[in-house]
Amino acid sequence: MEERYLTVTALTKYIKYKFDHDYHLEEVLLEGEISNFKRHSRGHFYFTLKDENAAISATMFSSFARSVAFEPSDGMKVFVKGNVTVYEATGTYQINIKEMKSDGVGDLFLAYQKLKEELSKQGYFNADHKKSLPRFPKTIGVVTSPTGAVIRDIINTTARRYPFTKIILYPAQVQGDGAKEEIVRQIERANEQNLCDVLIVGRGGGSIEDLWAFNEKIVAMAIYNSKIPIISAVGHEVDFTIADFVADVRAATPTAAAELATPSLELLKGNVGYYLDILQKHMEAIFSGIRLKLANLDKRIESGNPLETLKHKKQLVEERTKRLHLLIQRILELKKGQYQVLVSKASALNPFSIMDKGYSLNRIDGKIVVDVEQVQVGQTLETVLKNGKIKSIITEVQHDGK
Repeated sequence: MEERYLTVTALTKYIKYKFDHDYHLEEVLLEGEISNFKRHSRGHFYFTLKDENAAISATMFSSFARSVAFEPSDGMKVFVKGNVTVYEATGTYQINIKEMKSDGVGDLFLAYQKLKEELSKQGYFNADHKKSLPRFPKTIGVVTSPTGAVIRDIINTTARRYPFTKIILYPAQVQGDGAKEEIVRQIERANEQNLCDVLIVGRGGGSIEDLWAFNEKIVAMAIYNSKIPIISAVGHEVDFTIADFVADVRAATPTAAAELATPSLELLKGNVGYYLDILQKHMEAIFSGIRLKLANLDKRIESGNPLETLKHKKQLVEERTKRLHLLIQRILELKKGQYQVLVSKASALNPFSIMDKGYSLNRIDGKIVVDVEQVQVGQTLETVLKNGKIKSIITEVQHDGK
């Protein structure tokens, strides 16, 4: 009987067929240590995955390698998922990896570090790109959740420090699916409207997962490209996000953001008083100098006794004294007028002064009503006037244009 010999290629193809059609090898989960790691110029990963007793060749093509949130290196322990097959050229079996995670460090943190390094190299954090905040903002925009404590803290802090400022809320979802797109959309909307002098973007504290929308690249790009100065106010004092590094100013908390965005009215009043004191001391110094000159002039007149010179000097002193008094009076009236303007502005924006003109404050369940979407039929509406409150039952809600 004649013996039939197979080619190496035929045998390898047969073995590969067996591997590729084995159900148990279609999706294999492995853990091991990376060895001999190489990154191809096209983005593919090639390395050996090993443990104490065995090793297997591993390949991760660029389409899957792009999703890896960390930089693989020799000695790193990883978890991988892929299919086991045969590489025909060498007749060796290998695993084609589709997913890879590092062991011991959270994937989100690794993604955060990777994006931070990338944006830093691209100049997103450079100080020369950051814009300075306006000293006296007329309007402050806030990109945050309309139902969270952030907007209430900012409104209360701003009203206490600098009640001349108007607040515009740009409502956005700040965590979960779709949050990053909403944040970007509202930042771009604020820039298109161009109604704000400064923009506060943020939310309250939470886990890294809760804050993750502010670690997304599209949010970083929207902040970087904003023409309006942006204060990032994400989480608590210990929380740092990519948005904090890109923003023009980082605030430890939303309340701190409101304080950074506004001057203190009380401090401004104190400054006015300070400068008035300086002006008064300056005027006293001028008077003292004039009195000294007059005294010296009197001595000269007494020693020489020239009647005509005395008459001329007296006229000159009287004229200069009148001019000095007029100048002092004008300066005092000017400073007094400037002070009164500040006081008048503060009084005009007093909530109770505004209520004298017919304005009122509407609340439902203690929350200020700023949008018709907050109101439902059957709810109790509390209207606050200057000298009391009115409670009403809502029987109808009308929407503009609907």
